[in-house]
Amino acid sequence: MNLLEAQLDYAFADTLPEIGHTFEVAPGVRWLRMVLPFALNHINLWLLEDSIETENGVQKGWTIVDCGISDDVTRAGWESIFATQLQGLPILRVLVTHCHPDHVGLADWLCARWQVPLWMSTGEYLSARTMSAALPGADGSAMLPHFQAHGMSDPEVIAKVSQRKSYYPTLVPNVPHAYHRLHDQQQVVIGAHKWRVITGFGHAPEHVALYCADLDVLISGDMVLPRISTNVSVFAIEPESNPVQQYLDSLEKYRDLPKTTLVLPSHGKPFRGLHTRIDQLNDHHRDRLAEVVEACRVPQSASDIVPIMFPRALDPHQMTFALGEALAHLHKLWFDGVLVRRLDGDKVYRFQTH
Repeated sequence: MNLLEAQLDYAFADTLPEIGHTFEVAPGVRWLRMVLPFALNHINLWLLEDSIETENGVQKGWTIVDCGISDDVTRAGWESIFATQLQGLPILRVLVTHCHPDHVGLADWLCARWQVPLWMSTGEYLSARTMSAALPGADGSAMLPHFQAHGMSDPEVIAKVSQRKSYYPTLVPNVPHAYHRLHDQQQVVIGAHKWRVITGFGHAPEHVALYCADLDVLISGDMVLPRISTNVSVFAIEPESNPVQQYLDSLEKYRDLPKTTLVLPSHGKPFRGLHTRIDQLNDHHRDRLAEVVEACRVPQSASDIVPIMFPRALDPHQMTFALGEALAHLHKLWFDGVLVRRLDGDKVYRFQTH
């Protein structure tokens, strides 16, 4: 455990639910994990005790929060959960925090499997539909000219990126054709409890976190993670965005939650110490921004910044995230007026201090 992690209180120590099993983290809130075929090799998913009114009375069941990617391993994991962990009760709805494949990938399959509605924010739902359809500008190949304009020149990385036109649809082949809208500060009744929707930006278009005051529990999605900093990137579809600023602003929306809040993140272990973690994340980005300013005493592209921010070997998949994040930090400093930007004769954007 590193120094920053030692400042957090891991509520269940090193306990992890086995694949196909669940672990109760609060009354009516169950934690499960699915494997991911990435460097980040797992995602935490949640089952919430729920109930709905029907013509025949109250139907008890479960709400699923987040889904995992669309692959046979994850489907098998869910079938094991359905067979052994639901106490004979059905799934009543599927709620997705945001549009990234590990969160929404199996939403269509789950909704069809149980004939239940999908609940998402509009920004996340429409983004998932757009990327699953691989529309121009939102397909994987749109990354290539975008990143080349910011200095990507490694032939291996370029070759890998050029092959990613269908990357998102492979992990999210379909998204339900209708949804139930979630919006900021909405109170969603799930079973015996109300959950407040807290939207966040920078990591995804309109990320949904859920806070239950009765249980003092925050399902934080990817907005607050205990071990790693959430990726904030500038993508081709919104090439002049300022996601670092959006993310830091969004973190402040959690300040009013109690210090006792149990945080249920999408990656890593449940923890207490939300305000400490918010401070750590602010410090992290402040330090990265300072590194970038120092480097930009001479002109730098986003590609030049990557080894400064990420001084380790990166595979092509990781490189796209790293380049997007390096550009995001350059953009914040550019928007703040700390850096100036120019398009050089080689058609690459470079940033420099005044």
